[in-house]
Order: sequence, then structure tokens, then C-alpha cells
Amino acid sequence: MDKHAIIIGAGLAGLVAARELVNKGVHVTLVDQENEQNLGGQAWWSFGGLFLVDSPEQRRLGIRDSFELARQDWFASAGFDRAEDEWGKKWAEAYVKFATEEKREWLRSLGISFFPVVGWAERGGYTAEGHGNSVPRFHIVWGTGPAILEPFIRRMKEAEEEGLLTYLPRHQVNELIVQNSEVVGIKGAILEPSETKRGEESSRKVVDTFTLYADAVLVSSGGIGANFELIRKNWPTRMGTPPENMIAGVPKYVDGRMLEISETAGANLVNRDRMWHYTEGIKNWDSVWPHHGIRILPGPSSMWLDATGKRLSSPNFPGFDTLGTLEALRKTGYDYSWFILTQKMVEKEFALSGSEQNPDLTGKSVKLVLKRILPGPTAPVQAFLDKGEDFVVADTIEELVEGMNRLAVDAKLDTAEIVRQVEARDREMDNKFTKDLQITALRGARNYIGDKLIRVAKPHKLLDPSSGPLIAVRLHIVSRKTLGGLQTDLTGRVLDVNGKVLEGLYAAGEVSGFGGGGVHGYRALEGTFLGGCLFSGRQAGRGIAEELT
Repeated sequence: MDKHAIIIGAGLAGLVAARELVNKGVHVTLVDQENEQNLGGQAWWSFGGLFLVDSPEQRRLGIRDSFELARQDWFASAGFDRAEDEWGKKWAEAYVKFATEEKREWLRSLGISFFPVVGWAERGGYTAEGHGNSVPRFHIVWGTGPAILEPFIRRMKEAEEEGLLTYLPRHQVNELIVQNSEVVGIKGAILEPSETKRGEESSRKVVDTFTLYADAVLVSSGGIGANFELIRKNWPTRMGTPPENMIAGVPKYVDGRMLEISETAGANLVNRDRMWHYTEGIKNWDSVWPHHGIRILPGPSSMWLDATGKRLSSPNFPGFDTLGTLEALRKTGYDYSWFILTQKMVEKEFALSGSEQNPDLTGKSVKLVLKRILPGPTAPVQAFLDKGEDFVVADTIEELVEGMNRLAVDAKLDTAEIVRQVEARDREMDNKFTKDLQITALRGARNYIGDKLIRVAKPHKLLDPSSGPLIAVRLHIVSRKTLGGLQTDLTGRVLDVNGKVLEGLYAAGEVSGFGGGGVHGYRALEGTFLGGCLFSGRQAGRGIAEELT
């Protein structure tokens, strides 16, 4: 008798699991509340960064990495300290091993390749056993998010033609069917057809209902990144008060519905207060979804001020510690902050997260990529300088602060105080040595050839006219990832509150905290969200296939 699995959510984790299942002859019904334009979910919008350890790309750039160093960084960053972290730790160990030994070659066998320069995200700034990546590990997929999805979507389409997969868009799951303590199916609503483009908010008008049964059900429906109400409800007190004003780094459909639905069916939902939001968000001048925000991927040189104009202290520098900076800024009582930088810094250091903001990498255009080394910002960055409401450009620091005050929401900036801090910073540039740890860090970054070539500007004074004009950027909190989720074992089986397997139910991707209910613990190392979807989707797909075949 043919075996049948249901997958809830047609994002990366679900597609990876589907590939594993159909390759083993298991029939898959793939349901998703959005239309076919949104196939691939959040992964399509991603910059395509993946965490790899001791890769050929690293070795060619002189980077010495190892499983032991990566594991040290991961566990130091995660800070596992709860009883419910038992499975998160096991997933972390397995994931770092996967990223070291198998991940790159598996992806290359699928036709996925990498940009030759490895990025250095989450640089830390603490001791060797503190948070952060000791070495660059952020490998950008050539073609960004769409290129990661392509082999899995291609296999899905082939499986449809082979009769091994049924794809049901606009099917919203409202209930997991439980019989005799086993999940045996799903119930939900069929939503009216939608012609909305990828990422746009779609109708929730119900036109019919459905019920489906299967031998196994996999939940791969994503997190809560667009559900501001849930974010505020679960906001950790350790990071101060939740922001009143946020922008959304993910489409509206990232609503977290399946977390509560799974919990109602008996699943153990853990670490719901662990989440990942960025502090370098800017409002998209060309929005696709409501409150659409874009994250700046900053180099280390910008001077970072809180809303009152006070410079952030070490190690809260751009690109060093996402959640450490979030915590520091939340304790100021304001929902925004500022970068001050120069035209030279923007040209060298400013990148924008997302496939659509990097048409050269997404389009696999060598010609366009080579333009990044020429003077001037990339076209998407220039568009934000010209049209973005969060940018101020001025020839003098006094004019810059005047422009910043026009954008200030709650706190007016003192020009004399800003000038004092900028001049103090600039004095530290007169020697190659300094007590200013940010300047030490940016000089140190240029010891890495990848940063020196394309990522970190040559150290210079902010008030040097030859480096201008001056630029200020108003930064917002941009919502993004859920780090907690449904607790799973290493085969993706969902556990109940007693730690027992909830028969018939599996989970993968963000809804499972990228594995185990929280593979990242408190902090992530970047390049680990897409990678977490790949790994947990593969593990769950193989786990279901082994159980059913």
C-alpha cells in the first residue's frame, strides 16, 4: 500500500523534505495558505548566506577554520541553559558537523555554487568563548535565495508530473486531526483564488473547507516574524520592553498560526521568548508587504548613536552582536537609532539584505558584480539614498544633524554633542594604534583579504571633506526570526510536554526553532537560518521516509 505524507508549508524546509520523500517513493500532499507565486516562502527573498566550516572558499582566502572552532563559537553564542535545551544542543552538534563535513558537497551535487568571497557576520567582540564567529563563515550562494530554491522546486514539479506529489495552494490549516494520541490528518479552509504577486498580502476569504488524512504530517510553516502581536506577547524581559514601532522583514503570511495549532494537538512548544530581530532596518521605499523593512548589512566603520545621540559602547558596533545591540537600544526607551558615516563608507560597506536588493548576485551577473569595486554605491543602495525616507545627506556635520532632527521622532539631537563625539572619534585616527575599540576592530578586519577588497573601507576621519558627503541613516527594529519552536528529536519527530514522541507529527524549519525547538539557543551566528531549513527539512524528510518505507 502506498504511503502518504502531508507537508504544511511550501517554504524551503517543506520543499527539502518533499524532495527526500518523493525520492523514496512516498506520496506528498503539499499545502500552503498562499498562492503559487509564493512557492519557496521567505527563502526566495533571502540574501542566500550559508554557514559553512572549513570550506575551499575559506581556505583560498587564508581562513583557518575547523569543527572544533565552529562548535566553540556556536555553543558560546547559544548559551544553552534550560532543561528544554536538551534537543537543541543535539541539533547544534549535528548541524555544525553537517556544515563541516557534508553540507557544501550535498548542495553542489544539486547545482548550487558559491560566491568566492566569504563574509564575516556576527563578529562578536568578546573573548574567545563569547558570542560571535571567530572567522568569516558567511558563504553567499551564487544566485542568492532563488538559486537555493531552484533544485527543490524543480524536483517538486517533476514529482507532480510523476504523480508523486499533489500541491494545494490557498489551503489554510486550522486543525491537526488527532486519533488515539496520533496525528492522522489536517482540517482547514480553502481560501479564494488570489492573483497577488510574490510577498503581497492576500485575501483570507474562505470559499470551502477540506479534510485530509495521511500516514505522517510535517509542519514547516515558518515563524512569527510578521505577527507583531505575538512578538510583543513573547518579548523577553532580558531585552527590555517590546518596541511600539517595528518594520517587517518578512511577508504578512509569516503569522505563526501553526505553532498554537500544533500545541493544541499536544506538541511541546519551547523557548517562545527566543527571537531574532535586527536593529539596522530601513523602511523600503518600494514596499511589497505591509510595513516592509530592509536590513542593512553594514561593514564595521559606521558610527552608531542611540536616538538621543549618544554613541553606543563596545562591542555594539555594526555587524558584531545583533541581540546585544538590540538589548542595549531597547534599554534607551526608543525604537530607533542612527548611523553616521561617509560616502566612502557607503560605497564600500553598505549592502542590503535580500535577493531583490542584489540583482547582480541574484542574476549571476559577473559584469555587474565587478562594478562593486568601482566608485559609487550599488544601484539599490543609491536608490535608497535618493528615495529612502530614513537617509540624510549633507556636506557639513551641522547640516547633517539638522537633517537628522527633521527625521527624529521623540528625541531632538544636540548638534554640539554630536560634533564633540565625532571629533573625538576622528582624533583617534591620527595613529595606527588607538584605545577606540571600534577603530581597532575595523583596522583588524582589513587583515582579512575579503574585507579589505570589498567590505571594509580604508580607515578615515568622518570629517575629512575628501571622504564626503556625510550621511546619516535612521535605523528601525526590523522583525525577522523565531528561535524557539516545536521540540523535535533528530529525525524531526515532534515531542509532547512529557518528552514523548507525538506519533504521526513532524516539524522542520523555523517552526521547530530550526531543529529541536531551538538549535541556536539565545543567539545565532548568521547563515544558519536557511541552513537550518535545509538541514531540518532533510532530517525530517529522511526520518518520515524511514518510518514509512
